[in-house]
Amino acid sequence: MDRPNDIGVLSAVWYGARDIRIERRPRPALGPGDVRLRVTLCGICGSDMHEYLDGPHAIPVGAAHALSGAAAPVVLGHEFSGVILEAGSASDLAVGQRVAVEPVYRCGSCAACRRGDYNLCAHMGFAGLMGHGGMAEEAVVPRYMLHPLPDQVTDRQAAVLEPAAVALHALRRSRLAVGESVAVVGAGPIGLLLVQLAATAGARRIVVSDISDARLARARLLGATEIVNTSVHDLPQTAAGVDVAFEAVGIQAALDDAIGSVRKGGRVVLVGLFGERARVDAFDLVNREVDIVPSCGYRHVYPDLIGMIAAGIVDPSLIVTRQIRLDEAVTQGFRMLAERTDDVKVLVSPT
Repeated sequence: MDRPNDIGVLSAVWYGARDIRIERRPRPALGPGDVRLRVTLCGICGSDMHEYLDGPHAIPVGAAHALSGAAAPVVLGHEFSGVILEAGSASDLAVGQRVAVEPVYRCGSCAACRRGDYNLCAHMGFAGLMGHGGMAEEAVVPRYMLHPLPDQVTDRQAAVLEPAAVALHALRRSRLAVGESVAVVGAGPIGLLLVQLAATAGARRIVVSDISDARLARARLLGATEIVNTSVHDLPQTAAGVDVAFEAVGIQAALDDAIGSVRKGGRVVLVGLFGERARVDAFDLVNREVDIVPSCGYRHVYPDLIGMIAAGIVDPSLIVTRQIRLDEAVTQGFRMLAERTDDVKVLVSPT
């Protein structure tokens, strides 16, 4: 049942760069078509870190987002799951039901939404960035964001469904075939999940690069056949003509490594978010017929991914390195992640 919360909802709130406050806020109102959740776990994402370090990037300041109606200060957190406290008009959901949140806002009426490409919605955004999210004791989200969870999916696995969805969408965009070879540039959360999914999809060779030996060791555990520390060795020379390369960092050097690693006629999938304009050698791309394939978020992957986890095919929770309390989110979460390169995924527990 709905519970009283006279003292407000403890939340991690972004006010500006290097200014995230753990504070109690009024309980969010439940609008038509909304569902109230008790948040179980919420991950700290690389996008959250960018907002913390030098934002705003995606967070609306001043004018509210068209679909969420929110502007800074906003409750962070778009990688979360929870338990239904109040279902509103969503009669297909029950109080107490466990759900994963697919945090993409979509209008449903623009050309992209009508095609089913809701990740490319004209007003696309994410709860926890363009609207209030799940790094809090409670969250209110639209019904369309929710996916019921079977008992076989743990709370930890549900909390990392969102980055796993990014990886699965990128894998599908790559058109990876059984027996092909892969390079993954960057062993962060998305890169490591790409390793696991590529291994599951039947890649015969998976070369992973990073500058962290700890992250590279984790890549080995998830299915990498070769690892390359690019502070010491050259990835294109080691990978030597793979079929597909995933750029999962969002910097020029990683893009250069990805393009340099693929064979003639190969594919380079862009997953990392670049903070500035990237450069490519167009003559080289044309001469070798290398496909550049951008991958934006995800669409229509959550049900399949939940089924894969429930069947024991993949386990995205293997990227989790730490779990902390909500009141530690700034000191043990954001500040520490800014200093430690070996951390991969930190989960925040509001309870």
